[in-house]
Amino acid sequence: MHACCIYAVYMPAAPPAVKPVVRPVEKPSVKSAAKSAVKQPPAAERVYAHIKEAVLGRRYEGGTLLTEGDLAEAVGVSRTPVREALLRLEVEGLIKLYPKKGALVLAVSAQEIADVVETRLLVEEFAARKAVPASARLIGRLEELLEEQRQLAEAGDLAEVSVKDRCFHAEIVRNAGNDILSRLYDQLRDRQLRMGVAVMEAHPGRIAANITEHGELLEAIRSGDADGAAQVVRRHVGRVKVLVRGEDR
Repeated sequence: MHACCIYAVYMPAAPPAVKPVVRPVEKPSVKSAAKSAVKQPPAAERVYAHIKEAVLGRRYEGGTLLTEGDLAEAVGVSRTPVREALLRLEVEGLIKLYPKKGALVLAVSAQEIADVVETRLLVEEFAARKAVPASARLIGRLEELLEEQRQLAEAGDLAEVSVKDRCFHAEIVRNAGNDILSRLYDQLRDRQLRMGVAVMEAHPGRIAANITEHGELLEAIRSGDADGAAQVVRRHVGRVKVLVRGEDR
């Protein structure tokens, strides 16, 4: 019987485990995150919005001469997007460009007032009659807009009162279901807003009168009185003409 020989076997030690390098994830700063989340519109669009809002709100009144340099500084852009925005506003009839001088903000002419009022009467009287019988949705929306007008009037925000005033009438026009008339009415939007602010600045008492007349129009529509609704529109819109032209105090 042979003795069993046992040999020592050398096993190399396992290499030490290498820990993976974990790099900290860099979190974006609050400023950079906000910047990426809110992307600014193109420069020309910012200039266009700035000028248009100021013209409609009458911060740039008719007869004001605007220069490219001043506008570029106000918005924080170069002159190139300013020129692009001014060309667009000239097409819309809000300004007149004069080479090497600037852009003149056009005043609202007597003829423009007459044209806007005449067009509004044609569209809005028709829409007021079509609103009867009124849906619950329309009545609810008009009540909401009327309440918003009251709140804004109390706050003294004339520009926003004018916007809600226009929205009140536009809601009735849209309800008529005639897309062509709705698009035609939308083309009057800027002129309506500008005239509305002018009337309220010159005749502060007209704000309360407008709200009262809107209430009368709403009540006529709610009660199913198509003729009464058309009469309120005729009186209400016709008043704008004499007020803007300064023919009535």
